[in-house]
Amino acid sequence: MPTYRDAAIVLRTYKLGEADRIVILLGRTRGRIRAVAKGIRRTSSKFGARLEPGMVVDVQCYEGRTLDTITQADGLAPYGDAIARDYPAWTAASVMLETCEQLTEEGTPALQHFRLLAGGLAALAAGDHEARLVLDSYLLRALAIAGWRASVVDCARCGMTGPHRAFHVPSGGSVCPVCRPPGSTAPAPETLALLAALFTSDWDVADASQSRHRGEASGLVAAYLQWHLERGVRSLRHLERTP
Repeated sequence: MPTYRDAAIVLRTYKLGEADRIVILLGRTRGRIRAVAKGIRRTSSKFGARLEPGMVVDVQCYEGRTLDTITQADGLAPYGDAIARDYPAWTAASVMLETCEQLTEEGTPALQHFRLLAGGLAALAAGDHEARLVLDSYLLRALAIAGWRASVVDCARCGMTGPHRAFHVPSGGSVCPVCRPPGSTAPAPETLALLAALFTSDWDVADASQSRHRGEASGLVAAYLQWHLERGVRSLRHLERTP
């Protein structure tokens, strides 16, 4: 059977049998990979903790009919360990990993998603910005890569130059007074400015934002995310417990 190597980010794992584990990865060149790590749950496993969610690894696999098999895994960036030590960072990373899995497909290259997720995990591990800001920035940009770019300045319906005061999730974001449909919200101007900063990674503006505007922005991002995904993101519920 063909063998391949790829840099990959571990998205999720779950048990298989008594000693094995299914590992879902996002490969740099191969896209989403579903593979089995045999014997990983034994104390003598050669994989150690390298195949835990959030880890960036160099994996060698051989292709199977339904599952690939991981034969080697070397750590490239141990973000998972640093992130796991901080609860807000861990919950943010969980949402990012789950979202990435939903936005990618097996066997379909997703280099932009790989780079964005790797950068987001690196930012969480470094702790230079509040975890929820990093998460919201990641979600806005990941959705844009998937074809669901949120308009946070100009009108999502007619393109009229903004910023505008209204925001309507089903319409695609900000809407002008003429296009504003019933049910639109009216976020604070500072909230919309924060969303624009998060989308462009303007961290000077984002880091200077106030907590009430961060909370309002997060609510809009979460609503926009779940509107466009076919199913909800279960990890989001844990963010409500984050101080």
